[in-house]
Amino acid sequence: MELFVWSLQLAFIGIVTASSGSWMYLGLVDYQSIRSSDRLAGDQPSVDDGSPTPLVDPLAVRLSELCSAVPGLVAEQLDLCHRNPYALLAISEGARRGIVECQEQFRNERWNCTLEGGINVFDMTLQRASREAAFIFAVTSAGVVHSVSRACSAGNLTDCGCDPNKPTGHKSGRGWKWGGCSANIAQGLDVAKEFIDVAERESEKNTLRSLMNLHNNQAGRIAIRKNMRLRCRCHGISGSCEVKTCWMLLPNFEDIGGFLKEKYENSIQISAEGLKKQRRGKRRVPYSRDSLVHIHESPDFCDRNAKKKILGTTGRVCNKHSKGSDSCDYLCCGRGARRIVKRITERCDCQFHWCCYVTCKLCESRTETYICK
Repeated sequence: MELFVWSLQLAFIGIVTASSGSWMYLGLVDYQSIRSSDRLAGDQPSVDDGSPTPLVDPLAVRLSELCSAVPGLVAEQLDLCHRNPYALLAISEGARRGIVECQEQFRNERWNCTLEGGINVFDMTLQRASREAAFIFAVTSAGVVHSVSRACSAGNLTDCGCDPNKPTGHKSGRGWKWGGCSANIAQGLDVAKEFIDVAERESEKNTLRSLMNLHNNQAGRIAIRKNMRLRCRCHGISGSCEVKTCWMLLPNFEDIGGFLKEKYENSIQISAEGLKKQRRGKRRVPYSRDSLVHIHESPDFCDRNAKKKILGTTGRVCNKHSKGSDSCDYLCCGRGARRIVKRITERCDCQFHWCCYVTCKLCESRTETYICK
């Protein structure tokens, strides 16, 4: 399912006074268009005495002002945004990346990560505290880590750069030297934790639901850290590798999506006491820090339920020959599927004749599509 990104102007009409929402709403706002449309200040105008006026970054000012218009941000999130407005771009991109990856991972499932509209983005899905909510929290948290770390390495944030703990030329202790620009994963982890976790700590302190959300946020951050990749290059005559330099790369986010999808399929239902023991480090089984956890069982998502904002699977395209989750047997929930046959006529076996014309035959092909009843 395609993620529809709304323009900034339309997105804020009628909702700027909302008292509740979700930081994930940032993933639906096209902040990058603001970046491309604004121009940084060039030559500064002078006052009458000839001294330049203070340097002002109009994009930073505009982003800072827009922070206050985002529905649902708590005070500490707003503070971070005002202190580092450019971080808003990376956080927004991370939320968007997480939402898109969610839709990609579940495109052939009964629940296909449907956007439910409004300022809460996923609305009833998040309220259910099911394994679907667990995945959403984890993948968007991972998205922010990924985007902030990448923005640091690209020089798009003023307060971070390449990983300072892996400076170029320093020996690693493993027979090679650090080189290139290692991804600043530490900064990504810090920003994601500071920005995302504070909403849970401020709104629902120590409730089972807030503990669940905090755990899944952490699982998303750990997913990035565990899947970091080491890339190396040899230097020397004829590839002799007299000198070897290495640097750390961020994982492909598609791989993170697959990693978290496996965690989703093995998500563990938890109780309040069990999760508190886990966060105190006193629980050894059945789940670890990178497991996804949920409270409520998931609905089957087969039938439409407007009140719960479940669309059902009627009208979904299925694969008659598949044995997986996209099969007509599974996706259609036993209701069967309609077969739609299309015949397409097109030119084929075209030949060029000297000189100068082309002759083609007309070929007919048939396609079959199956739609859930």
